[in-house]
Amino acid sequence: MIGIVFLTSGWNHLRDPEARSKDIGMSKGFTIFLGAAEFAGSLGLIFGVLAQLAAIGLILIMLGAIQKKIVVWHTGFWGKSGTNGWSYDTMLVIMNLVIVTTGGGNLSLLK
Repeated sequence: MIGIVFLTSGWNHLRDPEARSKDIGMSKGFTIFLGAAEFAGSLGLIFGVLAQLAAIGLILIMLGAIQKKIVVWHTGFWGKSGTNGWSYDTMLVIMNLVIVTTGGGNLSLLK
C-alpha cells in the first residue's frame, strides 16, 4: 500500500513537473528528481527489491516534506482543514520505518 501511495505521488510529479513544482515551491529539475526518486522507491517496495533501502530513501523524502510544511509553510500537525498538515507524512515515515526494521516480508525478491 505504501508503494502505491508513493507510485501515484511520483507519477504526479513526473506527469506535469512544471505545475507540480509551483505547487510545492521547488524548481522543475528538483521536482523531476523527487518524482523519479518516489517512483523508484515505490517500485522497490512493491516488488520487494532492496525494500529496506527504498524505505530509507522514502523516509528522507518525507522528512523533507515535513520540514517544508513546518518551517516554510508554517503548517500545523493537522493543517487548517484537518487533512493538509504533516500528520499524513509522519504516518508514511512510521510505515517505512516498519519496513526498514523488519524487512520487506516473505514475498520480497531480495532480502
